[in-house]
Amino acid sequence: TAPAVRFSPAARCLFDEPLGIAVRGLGPRQPVTLRASVQDEAGERFEATARYEAEESGELDLSRSPALPGGSFSGLEPMGLLWALQPQKPFMRLVKRDVQTPLHLLVEVFEGHGPPLGRLLAEAQHEWVFLQDGARRVPVREGRLRATLFLPPGDGPFPGIIDLYGVGGGLPEYRACLLANHGFAVLALAYYGYEDLPKNMSEFHLEYFEEAKDFLLQHRQVKGPGIGLLGISKGGDLCVSMASFLKDITATALINGSVANVAGVLRYKDDVAIPPLGFDANRITVNKAGIADIFDLLDNPLEGPSSKSFIPLEKAECRFLFIVGQEDRNWKSDFFAVEGSKRLQAHGKEKPQIIRYPGTGHYIEPPFFPMCPASVHKLVGKPVAWGGEPKAHFEAQVDAWQQIQAFFHKHLSGTPPKGSNAR
Repeated sequence: TAPAVRFSPAARCLFDEPLGIAVRGLGPRQPVTLRASVQDEAGERFEATARYEAEESGELDLSRSPALPGGSFSGLEPMGLLWALQPQKPFMRLVKRDVQTPLHLLVEVFEGHGPPLGRLLAEAQHEWVFLQDGARRVPVREGRLRATLFLPPGDGPFPGIIDLYGVGGGLPEYRACLLANHGFAVLALAYYGYEDLPKNMSEFHLEYFEEAKDFLLQHRQVKGPGIGLLGISKGGDLCVSMASFLKDITATALINGSVANVAGVLRYKDDVAIPPLGFDANRITVNKAGIADIFDLLDNPLEGPSSKSFIPLEKAECRFLFIVGQEDRNWKSDFFAVEGSKRLQAHGKEKPQIIRYPGTGHYIEPPFFPMCPASVHKLVGKPVAWGGEPKAHFEAQVDAWQQIQAFFHKHLSGTPPKGSNAR
């Protein structure tokens, strides 16, 4: 029989589902090179290669066969072809802009170990789906809100979550969409750099975020009495601010977030104006490849005038989860989590849950997005290092995704999902 690539699940699966890859019909101990590639909507291509030797039976199963040295990775790595994907153009990050269409993963099998690559023996495509069958994507243009609501199949009511991204702006939907597949009503919320919203981040008005919270809570398919917040990077400190000043927030999960206000003045009604944390551009270093390290850019929110930027999270009436990448080079996420925890406990509040991931950088995304080592930072204007090591980052994303779901199921539904491994 001719060689053939086999996927499990066979033809398509949700993007955050594990994917099995095998090759049948090879010769006994035949050396082959596998190449995985995916292209995003902007035409950017991401690739990984690995060298293998088939079993005596002529089968090659990535869950049993270790990759040999010389490719993008080596050793027994069933998902290695996914976590090792790298952009063919420097400083690109794999994102999904339209969740209504799938990404296509192409796996090719070449003869021998090259280089150059040998004769093509087999190839197959797999569909990575973001919006599951029966789930709904509802654009929201109500009042000032610019958002998208994702609802799981069925009538609910479902626990509600607002999802916020960082300084990239716009309206990223892929994380909210994937999270909704796990039983949540998730509102992906834009807050700047989108349609008629502000073009920059000079000011943030909490009334806008309050409007989003009220919209979600009043939806007939959203289960009260409170909602959850999920934010990464700048979206993280916006979530802390919402939890500190707004009612009806029950659970807040931060992915490499700050507990000080950054980038612009935070305003709420007439009596709240929290200045942004100071910074010193002279603390940025740039390596020979032109990649900036901004780890020391921000001032310490415990010292001097910068202490006014510390968000009064002790006012929050919710549970907190801090997800921390210990190799985050964007800013000092571990320090922020520790100082947030100290502040909460000093005011008699419950100690937050902090989960630290070694070898893990800033952009902790849903599985199985490949790690982005560096990309252009919208505010810095040049490529910055995000930190992390690809395999550790991949493992952290898989675990953090489960932890986030378990946290929200516990505090918004009252019941952890079956098979939950929440710490």
